[in-house]
Amino acid sequence: MSARMPVRPMTETGSVTTLELFLDLVFVFALTQVTAAMADDLTGHGLLRGLLVTALLWWSWTAYAWLGNLVRADEGVARVGMFAAMAAMFVLALCIPESFDDAPGGLSGPVVIAVCYFGFRAVHLLLFYASSPGDPALRAQLLRFTPAMLAGTALLLAAAATDGAAQTWLWVAALVADYAGTYVGGVHGWRVRSPGHFAERHGLIVIVALGESIVAIGVGVAQLPISGPIVAASILGLALAGSLWWAYFDVSARVAEHALAAADEERRAGLARDAYSFLHLPLVAGIVLLALGLKKVLQYVGDHSLSDPLKGIALAALVGGVVLYLLGHVAFQRRTTGRLNPVRLAVALLLVPLGWLGGALPALVTLALLTVVVAALVAFESLSDRRPDT
Repeated sequence: MSARMPVRPMTETGSVTTLELFLDLVFVFALTQVTAAMADDLTGHGLLRGLLVTALLWWSWTAYAWLGNLVRADEGVARVGMFAAMAAMFVLALCIPESFDDAPGGLSGPVVIAVCYFGFRAVHLLLFYASSPGDPALRAQLLRFTPAMLAGTALLLAAAATDGAAQTWLWVAALVADYAGTYVGGVHGWRVRSPGHFAERHGLIVIVALGESIVAIGVGVAQLPISGPIVAASILGLALAGSLWWAYFDVSARVAEHALAAADEERRAGLARDAYSFLHLPLVAGIVLLALGLKKVLQYVGDHSLSDPLKGIALAALVGGVVLYLLGHVAFQRRTTGRLNPVRLAVALLLVPLGWLGGALPALVTLALLTVVVAALVAFESLSDRRPDT
């Protein structure tokens, strides 16, 4: 590579780099921090705050999925920028337990999160600018994109000076400003050079998130002696995570990549923004909720009577996580293919009552029912070959 070339453009057949996977390791650590924070504040408010942090992390991560599709993330100045971004996300992840309630002593956790978020996003914008010489449309889009990021950061700093409900609402406003500002700014100027890379990038992050749900199973019983119920719950949890993997990679991911590759440049950017940047958020958020639910189920079967039910927020997280994940798939497939998947929609709605009825069932039975239903869904789709592209 020439010394005068600070970046190397991504080719149409380019693939995910190992440095991007390195960033994903920091992201999954951040997700484990979110799950732990929600487990420590098992209330509706705590759950909402955990989802807000997840949305903040997601919007930070997805910016670099776009960057890595424009230039090779492991070459030239992009490599240095990626390491700087990793540092910002790692420090942000360390502060997640103090996202809303600052611990005594040291720096203010909420302020550090706002500053790290700004740093992470600012590096992304600078790298995009350095990677787009001779592309006035992309640089104009960056100018339209910047106010949303600045507004989000300002609102996060304002939230750091408050507490309680006001603080939560300021976080909501910060995310609305950033997400909505990006949507209103349109897609003219954004580039998706390699559909394969973009689809693979998001598929890998789904795997990373599902891996976090597996970690949650182990964390849930780390201090408990192994027993038959723990073994059974662990296998069920793994089977449930595997079924969610199957639902994504056997149907959704393949079809979406084909749709992305077939689209022209302008439509491709809009499809990538809507189907991946926006509609993958419910998939990741659903997995985070599921991880919390699995963690609590394992604790229940290991430290309670087998007849004890999972209740309240833990039950809502377990069932709601799967429902949100399936609904995210329905929306994702609708945006990429233009068709509705009635089977997944019906199963998602069918599972909703389990969020209440599960309170009268043993925790292990609730997990078993959830696993059987999702496994039956993917088996039905595979055997009947009712896929969105057929």
